[in-house]
Amino acid sequence: MIGRIAGRLLEKHPPQIVVDVNGVGYEVDVPMSTFYNLPATGAEVALYTHLAVREDAHQLYGFATESERHAFRQLLKISGVGARTALAVLSGLSVADLRDAVAGQDGGRLTRIPGIGRKTAERLLLELRDKLDASAAAQPAVPGAARTSDVTNALLALGYNEKEAAWAVRQLPAGAAVADGIRQALRLLSKQ
Repeated sequence: MIGRIAGRLLEKHPPQIVVDVNGVGYEVDVPMSTFYNLPATGAEVALYTHLAVREDAHQLYGFATESERHAFRQLLKISGVGARTALAVLSGLSVADLRDAVAGQDGGRLTRIPGIGRKTAERLLLELRDKLDASAAAQPAVPGAARTSDVTNALLALGYNEKEAAWAVRQLPAGAAVADGIRQALRLLSKQ
C-alpha cells in the first residue's frame, strides 16, 4: 500500500495531478478540496494517499489531510459508492461539513452534490452515522462557523471559486450577519 507521496508537482488537470517522485511521475486523483490548496506547478507537494487495486487498473488517490483520506475510505465501504462518488462527496463538502450533515441527518446537503440522489444520500447518512470521527462530530456547532459556511456557500453559488470565497470570508469582521457578510464579500471581490 502506498500511504503517502511527496515530490514535485508536474501537472494539474482537475481532478488529476502528476507528481514526480525521483523521476517517476505518479498520476493521482484528488478531490477538489485538495486540488484548490495545491501549490503552483513545479513546487514540492506531499499528499496522503489511498491505492485502489482493481482487475483492470491501479489507481492512486491523494488527500491534503488524514481526515480527508479517512472519510474517503469510510465512503468506499458503503455499498454502491465507488471512488468517483467518494471523490465527488469530498469535492462538494469539506470533511467537517460532511460530519455536520451526517450528525444532523441533513440529506439535502448531500443531494446538492452532482451524482448523489436522494436514495444515495439516505444510505450515506445511515452508513456514516458512527463511522466518521465521533469526537469532531460531537462538538457543538460554532455559530460563527455556520455563518461563515453560509456566506461561502452563497459566494460559490454566485460563481466564485473556493479560493476567492475563502479569501473574502477571511476578510469579514467576526460576528457579521449572513446577509451583511455576503454584501461585504461581494464588495471585496468586485475590487479585486
